[in-house]
Amino acid sequence: MKASESKYNQCVYFSSAAFARKVEKIAVESWKPVGLAPSHGYLLMHVIEEPGVQPGALADQLQLQPSTITRLIEKLEEKKLVVRTTEGKLTNVYPTPKSKELYSRLKECTHNFHEACTSVLGKDETCRLVSIMNKMADKFED
Repeated sequence: MKASESKYNQCVYFSSAAFARKVEKIAVESWKPVGLAPSHGYLLMHVIEEPGVQPGALADQLQLQPSTITRLIEKLEEKKLVVRTTEGKLTNVYPTPKSKELYSRLKECTHNFHEACTSVLGKDETCRLVSIMNKMADKFED
């Protein structure tokens, strides 16, 4: 059944969740070549682009809770893709040489994801949708 045919199609919760599940499926498929979940991949790219970034900044950029960021970092540490250092009260996250070698493949995953979405939604619709979702998410800020 299509989401638009559901008896809950007027509910923001059910409609956004149905959409998120479909997008997640595309994202997971797009990130398979590097063996990472999308959230791990985006976090790793940010660490590579900003070596020494603090977990709080990662949480802000990725719009995730600090506890989620900690779990993601721990998984990437297990894979030897990032290292954490502590300087006083500050924790910094750095990429490893192994992760730097992955960078071009990570960027390719984001490109493939974008292409997969635009092939379904169209380029203009994708851009409009992202813009609208960002504006709406901002309205829910604490």
